[in-house]
Amino acid sequence: MDAAAYLKPNIVLIGMPGVGKSTVGVLLAKRLGFGFIDADIFIQVREGRSLQAIIQAHGAEEFCRIEENHILSLAVDSHIIAPGGSVVYRPKAMAHLKATGVVIHLDIAVQRLKRRLRDVDARGVVIGPGQTIESLYAERRPLYRHYADATVDTDGLTPDHVVGRVLAALDRLTPP
Repeated sequence: MDAAAYLKPNIVLIGMPGVGKSTVGVLLAKRLGFGFIDADIFIQVREGRSLQAIIQAHGAEEFCRIEENHILSLAVDSHIIAPGGSVVYRPKAMAHLKATGVVIHLDIAVQRLKRRLRDVDARGVVIGPGQTIESLYAERRPLYRHYADATVDTDGLTPDHVVGRVLAALDRLTPP
């Protein structure tokens, strides 16, 4: 499919940390001839420190505000954007992403996610004290589904297969 046929100029991949947004995003960008923005890296570069350092210094709520400000500063077309998993906590950030992008939720079974997210602290995941991966998943999954134009199940698939499913979902969303 021709990238110009999509309804909006960007494609936004949302989902839990560890679901493969960045890996799939890079492959999808190559396939469509789009640019790629990993919002976590974008924030780290602009803030001059790791996500975990920001969370430790300011707390989860302030991190989400910082993340929102950086998302609101994005003004790009023809990009795959992979925001952090916590972006769904900020309605203004999600409204901004949805205004110029088709939002695809990459979903994963919680058991597979637990195997991928062994060290949430090192990844800079916004998670409450004592909160489990299961409870974080249960909290965020309805938000991802709320904001998504389509959901793609990634369980047991290679990144290339996920790209194929994302492209199929985009085809279904594009009017004839």
